[in-house]
This record gives sequence, structure tokens and C-alpha cells, in this order.
Amino acid sequence: MEYRPLGRSDLRVSAICLGTMTYGQQNTVQEAHEQLDYAVAQGINFIDTAEMYPVPARAETQGSTEAYLGSWLARQERDRLIIATKAAGPGPHIAWIRGGDRNLNRANLEQAVNDSLKRLQTDYIDLYQLHWPDRYVPLFGAANYDPQQERDTIPIAEQLQILADLVTAGKIRYIGLSNETPWGVSQFCHLAEQFNLPRIVAIQNAYSLTNRVFDIHLAETCHREQVSLLAYSPLAFGFLTGKHRNGKAPNSRLALFPGFDRRYQKPNLAEAVAAYGEIAQRHGLSLTQLALGFVRSRWCVTSTIIGATSLAQLQENIATATITLTPEMIADIETVHHRYPNPTP
Repeated sequence: MEYRPLGRSDLRVSAICLGTMTYGQQNTVQEAHEQLDYAVAQGINFIDTAEMYPVPARAETQGSTEAYLGSWLARQERDRLIIATKAAGPGPHIAWIRGGDRNLNRANLEQAVNDSLKRLQTDYIDLYQLHWPDRYVPLFGAANYDPQQERDTIPIAEQLQILADLVTAGKIRYIGLSNETPWGVSQFCHLAEQFNLPRIVAIQNAYSLTNRVFDIHLAETCHREQVSLLAYSPLAFGFLTGKHRNGKAPNSRLALFPGFDRRYQKPNLAEAVAAYGEIAQRHGLSLTQLALGFVRSRWCVTSTIIGATSLAQLQENIATATITLTPEMIADIETVHHRYPNPTP
């Protein structure tokens, strides 16, 4: 397993990060522990979760993922692992979290951190991320920015000061963002410098063969500010495994949770997946191997977040850590990308 520096922090994270958002919905606690044991045995030291998980988000299961992880973490050598979690931001779809008020103010962030620490059964969180911005931005495949949807927001400098106090208290080590924009990253970095507050070290955004918008508008910002990309959805909701080519795969999220795939209900996705599948077959790889190998190979990606509902899926995903794409494979990928650019932004 390869290990890479996380932004400007002193952490070195595995190039593959274990995502856990199925724990408590599609995976039992026993299955979660089996996956965690296997991942760590393969050299993974980086595990990502969130207070709102599992997904799809439901009041009945909220927090279960952290609790499953915590029951496992209590038996581990804590300082050998890097645990990341996230605080939910404003939005009407998860009104049960903190009584429906999820602005990233002091009361909410302090409660979110304390609740996560309790569920995770740990004294500190290595990387604490804001799951999405407190302010309005288009999210999860939504279309163009609309200034008419602006809402009241907690100033970024205030959010940073609260997070700084949590760092000082020893509850979190480093801070990060998720689903952010170039403007947001720039503001967090600029204000941290201006007011001598903690800098963000990472951003967790979607990145895959069918979604490379990060390359267009965030890559330069993150490169210059030394902010690591943690790539989520590298298999594009399972489409880049090829399992949905002939309709919704049984027992998949696509089949179990109708409407949960809004980001992937877009033109040219099927055509792009078929073209990438042909490349994989021509070079003796599975589509999964090609897709994960590509994301892991990108200069802008520090760690690729994988998730699985079965141990067999997890084993296949982790095994891609040994795959190196050739220049010919990359050239073939670029040809398809130019034909079908970013069908699932």
C-alpha cells in the first residue's frame, strides 16, 4: 500500500481510503467489522465516515455508521489509524439532526463533534470535514449556480474560529471540506492566513472517469494551496463496475433506493461507460480496475475512497492498489473523455 502526505498536515494516509456509508443500512455491524479488519490487514490506515451516515439518510439509522466504526475502533491501536468524519450542513432533507438547525455555528459544531466522538468511542478525530458548505451552492449533481437561492450563512471566518477552538481543545487534529467550490476553498485558505487560524488540509469531492470537473476549476486552487483531494464516488455509483449495463443490478443502491441516483440520470453516461468498458477489455482489465486505477493515478488525488457492501467487492477494490495504467491506457481514456466529457458532474 502506498502512503501519501495529507495536505500540509503531518499525516500520511493510504492511497486507498475505506468509505463506510453503507454500515447500518446495507451492512450489519458484523459485516462492518469484517470489512474493517480486512482493509487494515491490507495496509489501509485511513477510514472515512460522517455523522449523517448511513445513506440514504433516515432518522432511524442516523449515526449508526459512526457507532459501528466506534465499536470496532475501541479494540484497535488508535494512533495507527486516521479517522475522518464530517459535520452535516444546512438542508431540509435531514431535519432530524440537531433538531433541524444545522447551520455551522458554535453550538451545532460543538454538538456535532461531541456526538461523533461519543459514537466513535475515541478522544479525537484526525480529520474533521464540513460535509457541504453552510452557504448555498449547487450540490450532488444540481445544475447551475442561482444567486436567487442565497440564504443566511455563518461567515467562514467564524466557522474557522470555532474549528480552531476544537483543535485547541484536542478534539480534532486537522480540518477539511467536502463538496466545496474554488471560491470556498480560496476563502477558507485566505481567512486562515489572515487571522492565523487552522488551514484546511483536504477536500472530499466526487472524482471519477465520468466526473472530472475537479480538473477544470479546483485542481489549480488545491495545488497552489496544498489541499489534498479525497476522491469519492470513483466508481460513479457502481456504473463504472459495469453492473448496471443491462438494467439495475439486484440489491444495488440503484435498485433498493429509487431516486437516490439523481447525479447519474444524465445523457451520455451509458455511452461513456460502454466506451470505458471496451478500453478495459482491450487491455485485459475489469472496468472496476480501470476506473479505480485511473483515479488513484491522478496527480491531484491523494486518496481514493472506496466502499463495498460485500467482502468480495472490497477485496476487488483494494486489489486495484497494485494496478498501474500504461500511457496507452491513459491515451485511450482521454479519447473517450473528449468524446463524452463529464457526463455525471
